[in-house]
Amino acid sequence: MDRVALDLGFIQIYWYSIFIFLGILFGSFVILRETKRQKINEDFIINLIFYGIIFGLIGARLYYVLFNLDYYLKYPIEILEVWNGGLAIHGGILFGLLTIIFYTKKYHAKTLKVLDILVVGLILGQAIGRWGNFFNGEAYGAVTTLENLQKLGVPQFLIQGMYINGAYHQPAFLYESIWDFSGFIALLIVRRYKYLKTGQLTGVYLVWYSVGRFFIEGMRTDSLMLGSIKMAQLVSIILIIIGILMILFCKKGTRFDNLYKDKEKKEILF
Repeated sequence: MDRVALDLGFIQIYWYSIFIFLGILFGSFVILRETKRQKINEDFIINLIFYGIIFGLIGARLYYVLFNLDYYLKYPIEILEVWNGGLAIHGGILFGLLTIIFYTKKYHAKTLKVLDILVVGLILGQAIGRWGNFFNGEAYGAVTTLENLQKLGVPQFLIQGMYINGAYHQPAFLYESIWDFSGFIALLIVRRYKYLKTGQLTGVYLVWYSVGRFFIEGMRTDSLMLGSIKMAQLVSIILIIIGILMILFCKKGTRFDNLYKDKEKKEILF
């Protein structure tokens, strides 16, 4: 699989970078569309997306580097070579969350409401971005056979791309992409619920994404490890618990209190 989409001689554009960009582009479109629908200050959200992307990418890279520190201490210049892969979504979520908390507190905005608006675009961006892993030959599962992949109905070009190091592998990236896209549809449906409380949509996102990631991570052979524990599975368990608690605790009050859909269309900045 050729990782380079376009070679201009003085610069190479990688498929990995293209799909990360497409994920950001389409995710941002979904976020801004909801921002406009709720009559929220667009400049506020655009600036937040800008800072969230920057610090999210930094966090995703640092997270990955820390779990491969021995290697990067030997080759420190490669820390900057993000086009070769090595962005851990949980690191991006952590740094992105810290950015959102800081930004919303600075401008006295409702953090949970902002998170609810962002997570729908985020999970769509994750679904698209996973395809960058395919072209980089990463995020794959255990060794399997050509026959098994054909029985699963995997397209031929994917089967060819999953022939790595002399063997066919399960396309774990594909399973997660499908799961994330299904989560995007699910969040759109949940968001239409008349009595959805602020914060609950974020809780649904955490549970949905983390349940899928836990099981799909179990298939992967290139996981970030903490001793004998797959770090992504450990973090997924924590996020599932947090998500369930958010769904339950944000439900407090009458069914008309703290609704995600504010009939009065009040500004989130106050």
